[in-house]
Amino acid sequence: MIRILRQIFRTGIVTEPLPDQLTREIEAVGLKLEAAVRERFRRSITIRQVDAGSCNGCELEIHAINNPIYNCEKYGIHFTASPRFADLLLVTGPVTRNMEIALRRTYVSTPSPKFVVAVGDCACTGGIFGETYASLGGVDKVIPVDARIPGCPPTPLQLMQGLTRLLDEEENKKK
Repeated sequence: MIRILRQIFRTGIVTEPLPDQLTREIEAVGLKLEAAVRERFRRSITIRQVDAGSCNGCELEIHAINNPIYNCEKYGIHFTASPRFADLLLVTGPVTRNMEIALRRTYVSTPSPKFVVAVGDCACTGGIFGETYASLGGVDKVIPVDARIPGCPPTPLQLMQGLTRLLDEEENKKK
C-alpha cells in the first residue's frame, strides 16, 4: 500500500486541463440545469438509471456526469439505486424481452410525478438493434417517454442539455 501511495505522489497529476471554452460551456449548462431543477423540484432531482439492454456506451457517459469535470452533484442531480426514491428514470438501450418486466416494475415503483428519459439512439428508436426476436425496440414501446436524448452515445454535455430542456418544457406546461 505504501509503495502504491509513493508511486501516486511521484507521478502527480497527469490529466490535462479542459480548454477554457469547454469549461465555460459546462458551467453555463450546469447553471441552467440547476435553475431548472430548483424551479421544478425546489430542491435536488433524484435519478434512477435503468439499463434495458444496452452496450454500456451510454452508461459510461452517464457515469461521466458524476466525475469531477461535470460534477452534477453541485447542480442538484443525485443518482439513487432505488426507483422508490427517484424523480426521473434514465433508460438506456433497446428494451430486450428479458428486461421488459423489470422495466415495467421499475416504472410502476417510481412515485408520481415521474419523468422518463430515453438516452441514446437505441433507447429512442431501437437503434441498430431495432425490433427483433430479442429486442422490443425503443423504450416507448414499453413505458411512456417524456424526453429523448439521441446520440450514440450522447456526451455528458448533451445529457445535461437534454435534462434542462425536459425540465424547462415541463415548467412551461405548468404556466
